[in-house]
Amino acid sequence: METEINGTAWFDGALFRSDVRFDGARIAGKAWFDGAEFHHDARFDSATLSEDVSFNGTRFVEGAAFPGATIGGDVEFGGNEIGGDVTFRKATFQRTTVLGPLVFPRLLDLSDAEFQSAVTIEAAVGTLHCRRTRWGSTAALRLRHAEVDVSDAVLQFPVSIAGRSRPFVADGRELEVPELSDTPVRVTSLRGADAAHLVLIDVDLTDCQFVETVHLDQLRLDGRCPLASPPPGLRRIGLRPVRWTRRRTLAEEHHWRAGQQGADGWMHAPDGTDVWGPAALAPVYRQLRKALEDGKDEPGAADFYYGEMEMRRLDPESSAGERTLLALYWAASGYGLRATRALGWLLLAVVATVLAMMLWGLPQDDPEPVSTGTVTGGRVTMTTDKPDPVNPRGSYGSRLSSERFEKSLRVVINSVVFRSSGQELTTAGTYVEMASRVAEPALLGLAVLAVRSRVKR
Repeated sequence: METEINGTAWFDGALFRSDVRFDGARIAGKAWFDGAEFHHDARFDSATLSEDVSFNGTRFVEGAAFPGATIGGDVEFGGNEIGGDVTFRKATFQRTTVLGPLVFPRLLDLSDAEFQSAVTIEAAVGTLHCRRTRWGSTAALRLRHAEVDVSDAVLQFPVSIAGRSRPFVADGRELEVPELSDTPVRVTSLRGADAAHLVLIDVDLTDCQFVETVHLDQLRLDGRCPLASPPPGLRRIGLRPVRWTRRRTLAEEHHWRAGQQGADGWMHAPDGTDVWGPAALAPVYRQLRKALEDGKDEPGAADFYYGEMEMRRLDPESSAGERTLLALYWAASGYGLRATRALGWLLLAVVATVLAMMLWGLPQDDPEPVSTGTVTGGRVTMTTDKPDPVNPRGSYGSRLSSERFEKSLRVVINSVVFRSSGQELTTAGTYVEMASRVAEPALLGLAVLAVRSRVKR
């Protein structure tokens, strides 16, 4: 019904036993519905509520709908019993500073709504839709339990989405939804949204879709914002056992890998969800890495760098040379992020070099200088020569002595730090030392780089 009220509207304690429609209603003053009961639909389609609206203690058996409504003031909820959804689709909030606290287990829909002034939204709900919502001023969303979809939202000023650890309070009592008590705040999609002014605080990003987000490199992540992890433990690809590196991964990477060989443990894409390949995911990882680096969170950005390099290595459209180079970089040190892997290869290289030195690199005996001279009248002419090193003789077992081990170890350790030991070597030993002076310092450098990436501030 179309209703026009030029002053304050009082409906405190009212009982509405059938459907109630305030379609097109115009209320010039404040509207009070405290303690009212709506046993069926409560609809305010295209209504104009010029001032504050209060629904404290109101009971909505089948929810409430405000599609296309224009709301000029605050909308207060507290201590409500809401059995259905609450929707504000295409609603316009002109001077609203507070919306909530809304506490119920169903959907709060703010899709296509427009907020023209700074607002604080408090909600403990099962699902929150902010699809195509337009924020014309700053906004703070303080949430509990909600599964939040921010697809295609327009953010012209800073907007924060924060997970709240404590229940909301109204009239001195805590408001909680028992069936949602163990559920964290989860952001499920940022696709199409402009993240330049978005701040996420203590929210779960395990299922969040980031592809097609605008200005993702300016997104701010504060507090604890976990992402999905690779499958734990040993897995099998064909006959080859694998163990996935522990890191933070995008849900889209899970969706892509779930369709590849060895998909055991990776999350499959929900029905109707696009699956993106490595070429699309590498830039997403790169932008997230930059976002954390700009926030001085270098260790946190390391996982996103690892993900970016993984996508480049696995991208079938990349050149074979690039994929081979990245594969070697991955195998040697996990893209410069896995110190234990680099140190493991360094230890193996040192052991192999020491063994090669003992078997072929050290001469049979250290050559002693030999001096020869001639006497002519009162003059003596001396010439000192050093014989060429003699290759070792005898069985391999006889060459593995403690003395030869000590000499070989000294040569190898000096090679790691780019120094020469001064030890005489055979021709084979000279080439082994040259190779070790290139490979082993590089592995040591990769290990140092990996440690640095985890502690840099």
